[in-house]
Amino acid sequence: MLIDIDPLLSPDLLHTLRAMGHGDEIALVDANFPGTTNAKRLIRLDGVSITDATRAVLSVLPLDDFVDVQAHTMEVVGNPTEVPPAVAELRALVGDRGTCGTVERHAFYARARDCFAIVQTGETRLYGNIILKKGVVRPKG
Repeated sequence: MLIDIDPLLSPDLLHTLRAMGHGDEIALVDANFPGTTNAKRLIRLDGVSITDATRAVLSVLPLDDFVDVQAHTMEVVGNPTEVPPAVAELRALVGDRGTCGTVERHAFYARARDCFAIVQTGETRLYGNIILKKGVVRPKG
């Protein structure tokens, strides 16, 4: 155990987040996402919701303030303006730390393949997927 580190952040996930560099992306995805097929590095968080996993990751991950859009969710097939409950919660978690855009389903898969890692959660709600772009930690003072 570590002080003030969310226990959902497993040793493998913490290592991955620390190894990422500025501009690298990480995909946090639902249980239906083809994670094994698409991941360079796959970390499993079975039984964990997408919102809990994202909250934990965002507790230590800076978002990139050099880009206009720091996070991307997957568009609903056939209705790109629809905002499913999981997506609304993910947008709220990003909050004022960045902008959350959307990506068409197959483009999201392609972008996830290029991510540094994919974190597969146990989320069963549809469209519970988000890609986060890592920023920098600036020196204090």
